[in-house]
Amino acid sequence: MFIAVFRKGSNAILMQANLTMGQRDVLDGTTMSIPIDYRKRHNARRYILRMNEWRDGGCVTIPRGGNLEEARKFAKRNLLWLEGQLKKLRDHVKAAGDQNSILYSGEKVSLEASQDGLVFMGEHTVRLASDNVDIRTQVEEKLWELARTELPPRVAELAARHGLRVNRVSVRNQRSRWGSCSARGVISLNWRLVQTPEYVRDYIIVHELMHLREMNHSHRFWKLVHEAFPQTQAAEQWLRLHAALLRN
Repeated sequence: MFIAVFRKGSNAILMQANLTMGQRDVLDGTTMSIPIDYRKRHNARRYILRMNEWRDGGCVTIPRGGNLEEARKFAKRNLLWLEGQLKKLRDHVKAAGDQNSILYSGEKVSLEASQDGLVFMGEHTVRLASDNVDIRTQVEEKLWELARTELPPRVAELAARHGLRVNRVSVRNQRSRWGSCSARGVISLNWRLVQTPEYVRDYIIVHELMHLREMNHSHRFWKLVHEAFPQTQAAEQWLRLHAALLRN
């Protein structure tokens, strides 16, 4: 994903800004007001603007020797790019949240109801408990069922391919992560992975499997991940774009 970058001059003048560190700023774009967070990183060498982790605004990294006023000017100069990224994300979320369709294996699948209490979701069928229930809730329960069926065998297959041993696979309803791995060899996966493309699903599984070798996110860990799964960058980009799935 593209990020805006500004290299700080060696003789930059430090000025006191009205904002205080940790305070959320709001800048006016062409069609929306955009919240901006500012974070100082002593190991950063330049100003960087990217979408924040909540995907509702931006975050500016301030390098050593930088200041809030310059950071705010930098955010304003690159606000048009950020606004475009947020619009793109909202369009994807809107498409994914269509009441007549749902994401399955990375594709938008139409939900077609019949008179006998059935909902057809591509090649799968969901039988409704009653006419008064939320259809999407029951469809999601079907997806969770598919996740429990599809994900554990795939974990076993990929673990064997990489010569790793997994003690147990748990399919859970996580709201902040796609997966996790414990020191006891238990891999937990989000049921929503069945909504992602197969290569994204495999990436999350491989990512967690590599934690069996490195229980951290060090440079060595990421080297293992990239070697085991060359499509890492593409998968990460898809996940960033569809991060709202975790909250929907």
